[in-house]
Amino acid sequence: MTDAGTLGAVPAATILPALRARFGALVREVGKFGTVGGIAFAIDLVIFNVLLQTGAESLLAKTGSTLIATSVAFAGNRYWTWRHREHTGMARQYTVFFLLNGVGLGIGLACLAISHYGLGSIWPEFQTPLADNISGQLVGTAVGTLFRFWSYRRFVFGEAPVPAPAPAAAPADPAPPAAKMATRPTHKTAPSAVRRM
Repeated sequence: MTDAGTLGAVPAATILPALRARFGALVREVGKFGTVGGIAFAIDLVIFNVLLQTGAESLLAKTGSTLIATSVAFAGNRYWTWRHREHTGMARQYTVFFLLNGVGLGIGLACLAISHYGLGSIWPEFQTPLADNISGQLVGTAVGTLFRFWSYRRFVFGEAPVPAPAPAAAPADPAPPAAKMATRPTHKTAPSAVRRM
């Protein structure tokens, strides 16, 4: 008769380490991606506002600041966030990274354009630097970041399978039972003489 607790513990012993390994790796990637993204965001924010203060047009300022921040983000993600993943070649990764980042840039520019030129044509408050920062830097960056994490992880830095946990040690097979064979003499003995009475 088997113990019910033992039956429940066997799958948990194999499933939990696999889940821990898979989600632990994902959490570490998200944390590193967030750190790199935070640094790139700060660079983007500072350069964007410096360009705005020098009189640059809003969309050109955003494009320039994003290109510089993207180069920083690529280096951080390649050499830190996903350094354990497959790297096929710097030129290919850099190109795909920038193409996908172009989509992220398009998301940020679309948010900025809708706010600055669409809503700004109705309400002048949407054409201020504060409104540009909210629409371009906060809203556009948030939506673009979700896209970037998914696309970089899938298309730029390849797949890296999470190592499967070592299977639980199976009990050793018991030694096979010794053959129960009667010891047979190898030579024939002469039958003992029967004493007749």
